[in-house]
Amino acid sequence: MSSNTVRTAARRRIEEIADAATDAMSMRVKILAALRRVVEFDDYVWVLTDPRTAVGASPLADVPCLPRLPALIKLKYLTQLNRWTELTRTAPHTQSIHDRTNGALLSSLIWREMLGELGVADVCSTVFVDQHGCWAFLDLWRRTSPIAFDTSDRAFVESILPTVTSGLRARQAATFIASGQRPHPQPPGPVVLLLDDDLIVRGQTDESRLWLEILIPPGPGDPAIPAIVYNAAAQLLAVESGVDDSSPSARTHLNDGFWITAHATRFGSTASDGERWIAVTLEPTSPDDRLDLFARAFALSHRETELLTLLARGLDTRALAGRMVLSESTVQDHLKAIFSKTGCHSRRAVLTFALGASAPPGV
Repeated sequence: MSSNTVRTAARRRIEEIADAATDAMSMRVKILAALRRVVEFDDYVWVLTDPRTAVGASPLADVPCLPRLPALIKLKYLTQLNRWTELTRTAPHTQSIHDRTNGALLSSLIWREMLGELGVADVCSTVFVDQHGCWAFLDLWRRTSPIAFDTSDRAFVESILPTVTSGLRARQAATFIASGQRPHPQPPGPVVLLLDDDLIVRGQTDESRLWLEILIPPGPGDPAIPAIVYNAAAQLLAVESGVDDSSPSARTHLNDGFWITAHATRFGSTASDGERWIAVTLEPTSPDDRLDLFARAFALSHRETELLTLLARGLDTRALAGRMVLSESTVQDHLKAIFSKTGCHSRRAVLTFALGASAPPGV
């Protein structure tokens, strides 16, 4: 079978997966299996990101340094070369360390500090981005022959980006159409975790521990620390280092339509040696932030997003028309477009899914 035939078959399989997968985790697992038939790689890190801030929220990884995960995350955020936020501004969106550096891998911070000692010969990095936001980034590691990802490898990964990006966004949209939309336990007090600059958790409030153990039951001997905590803290380090300027915050879906938001900030002199720790707060995602996510995930236009936001404020058709300087018939046309994109059939249904348990009961 020719290489072109294999690539065509793999591309079709990836299109099928992106269209039919029920959730982002299973979608990524299946696409990696299909991708491996065409592009050789040994390890991978595929992270869903907050579409607005591009900060990592939900990782899928198989790498030989999982015990050193905080260090890996820190280096990834502080490495400018082939950083996913940099790749959003390049064409193509897929690059490799070996190609970008002409084989001078020591110019990459993450390779110099960690990947080199792990025997990684090249990393192919790509970002899944569209007009609605940055949805994920993927790193493929190669530790065996052939050493470097070649032009055809990178071209194939680039060719599947539109399909996979659309699929990832659709999977995020599906989290809002969750069965039940049941209320989730609210934190009894401030949910705060303290980390040092190596992203080691140094402390947390009792409320944090109890709430997280309910939301994310830990394994034997493992603390319930969601990956979003490390990513938000690493982004704060990136901002402080001048590597990136996005907010050190991210939103992630846990289960049954429930989203949480993490935000990192400096806490002050709390350690005995005067070190200023990183404080990461966790809270249920606010109604406004849920509306933003909902609009992005369902690919709503700017005007449709504006209408949805005003609808959540309780405005009726006449008030909507007045606020948006549109005719009432045009407002109805925008509503129909929102219904078509979301699969909802009423204003109340749209807001119930978008806002979850915080949806106004009288809509």
